[in-house]
Amino acid sequence: MKSGLWSRNFTILTLGTVISMLGNAVSGFAIGLMVLDYTHSTFLYALFMVVYSIPKIVIPLFAGPYLDRFSRRRMIYTLDFISSGIYLGLFFLIRQNLFHYGLFLVLTLFVGAIDSIYMVAYDSLYPNLISPGNYSKAYSVASMIYPLASFMVPVASLVYAQFGSVAPLFLFNTVTFFIAACFETQIRVDEPHIHTNSGLGFNFTRYREDFREGIRYIWAEKGLLVITVYFFVSAFSNAGAQTMLLPFFKNHPQMFPNLGIDMVTLYTLVTGLGLMGRLVGGGLHYRLKFPTGKKFAIALSVYFIITILDGIDLFLPLPMMMAGFFLAGIFAVTSYNIRIASTQAYVPDQKRARFNGVFQMVNAAGGILGQLSAGAAAEVLNERLVVLMWMSITLLAVLFVMYPGRHHVAKIYNREI
Repeated sequence: MKSGLWSRNFTILTLGTVISMLGNAVSGFAIGLMVLDYTHSTFLYALFMVVYSIPKIVIPLFAGPYLDRFSRRRMIYTLDFISSGIYLGLFFLIRQNLFHYGLFLVLTLFVGAIDSIYMVAYDSLYPNLISPGNYSKAYSVASMIYPLASFMVPVASLVYAQFGSVAPLFLFNTVTFFIAACFETQIRVDEPHIHTNSGLGFNFTRYREDFREGIRYIWAEKGLLVITVYFFVSAFSNAGAQTMLLPFFKNHPQMFPNLGIDMVTLYTLVTGLGLMGRLVGGGLHYRLKFPTGKKFAIALSVYFIITILDGIDLFLPLPMMMAGFFLAGIFAVTSYNIRIASTQAYVPDQKRARFNGVFQMVNAAGGILGQLSAGAAAEVLNERLVVLMWMSITLLAVLFVMYPGRHHVAKIYNREI
């Protein structure tokens, strides 16, 4: 691989990811809006999001040991080809007016399983495409992919409003996933974990031992354990809070009088500023480099600030709310960049997929619990109060999980990568 950050393989994977994320952002928002309009229930809307996340509890546990033995590159493009076919099928279903809540729950479960495997494969392959000394820059680039793709959400809103159907968006998804898969087939990279592990064979007994080894590794690495526990709590609170945003704007138009725009558009504008903050933050991190010995202190401060901002944003006047979302976006990228660059550089390649599988499983479990509990709470409580309560739980995790484990986590964060 070339010594520069922008190697051929890194560029191909980045472009492929951007293209597929464009489709995901469009269809994900549109489907959620359609479900909310169809059911008129915050709980059923939250349930739909939960069903997508359910596979993320189980699938990464199976995918991690498998992807520590076989090609992560091949898995990535195969799943994107499959996704293209699924969205083509959904396009025809919607064109025939065959929308049914139960049917879409089943299809969403299947899509969630594919995405679960894909993320373990992607997170485990990505570090192998980064040249030495460029981890922070590379993950700054990665942190900008989702915000860039999410700027398609207003487009999805306009298309949905114009056509009253998500069919055109599913067709767009079909094309984007197909193009992304074609890009990804061109990646040429040595995957040393295959040579190291393939001779052991892949059977149930060996898989079980691989899985147990992954759990033992995290348990023995106290810094990784603290990080995993903290982000479980953070995922719980963030997923619950995010689930409340669209219902909050749709259910309380009286709080934003005389704006001249509908509440869905206002929702996309406000949350879009959070995405803009992530994009700006990613650009800053690409150019700036944190002092190695200060990265944990910076991360801890960021965890605290994000929790406060997310907890109070919906109580603020609209201009301050928008500013809060923007700032939270910048800080969120800081959190992401320090955590993922440090952990992926720290974990050996032969164990990386297992660690990523367990970490994603734990985060998914937290997210599902957060979505379900927040959706149920919102049936009797105001959405703003639910957000404040859920973010208070993360604040407790900052004080009683991350801070007490600071010495262990600092050994991972405060490294030259």
